[in-house]
Amino acid sequence: MPLVEHLRELRNRLAKAVLAIVVVSVVAAFYSEQLMQFLAEPVPKCDDLTNSDGGNCAIVSFNTLTSPFTTTIKVSLMAGLVVSSPVWLYQLWAFVAPGLHRHEKKYTYVFTAAAVPLFAGGALLSYVILPVSIKVLLSLTPGGSANILSLDEVLDFTIRMVLIFGLAFELPLLLVMLNMVGIVTGRRMLGWWRGVVMGVFVFGAVATPTTDPVGMLALSVPIIVLFFFAVGFSLMNDRRRARKESEGPSDDEASELDHTPEAVEPAEPVTALPEQSSRDRVNGYDDVT
Repeated sequence: MPLVEHLRELRNRLAKAVLAIVVVSVVAAFYSEQLMQFLAEPVPKCDDLTNSDGGNCAIVSFNTLTSPFTTTIKVSLMAGLVVSSPVWLYQLWAFVAPGLHRHEKKYTYVFTAAAVPLFAGGALLSYVILPVSIKVLLSLTPGGSANILSLDEVLDFTIRMVLIFGLAFELPLLLVMLNMVGIVTGRRMLGWWRGVVMGVFVFGAVATPTTDPVGMLALSVPIIVLFFFAVGFSLMNDRRRARKESEGPSDDEASELDHTPEAVEPAEPVTALPEQSSRDRVNGYDDVT
């Protein structure tokens, strides 16, 4: 298609994706109270301020006049973006797919099918350890003090934890993808294991919003386990690729051609025929040129 047609198709795809997000966000606004209660559930609630002495619990509140409105909008948009993800991901795929080869489409299906459960597993793990992390943070409150937490900050904290855990769980899939396209071998990845273990623990300590070791270990240990799974898969894939190359191409697969140019032999001199030879001719031509 010409460029104008591509731009028109991109506009239509974006319009459908935005429409899906808006529609789901409007529906989610009617259930915003239940969504906020779900996201703030990991925080241990206090009945009143007197029970919050020493940080054993907290009171979740709105600190500004506009906080209820802005928090509702934020939660609704987040729900609309997550719930409508199949629609806008399909629109993105429908725009890109015509330019991909058949094997590239196959890899895309596989990686997408693996990326969704990995992200969901990381998000679920973060939600499971959130109560423990929040209790550890609240336990640092000195005696005689109470905890009054802004609901907006609690939601930001929860969403940040979910995103960090979900995206971190995609790291092994990225390594597998690099191995599938031949950029990194499994043996090389195995040689990185000491640096990867140290780097993952440092990342877990820095990336998690909590400062407790529970969050760091909960994030770091699964990533390290998934890393070694990725290394094992890459080693098997390298062995399969080497065996396939040793067997040569299949009957329906084209052989690799050597496009290296060969040396050109020097040209033979041009000689004139007997009937062409005369004083006015040089090597059969009428003049020197």
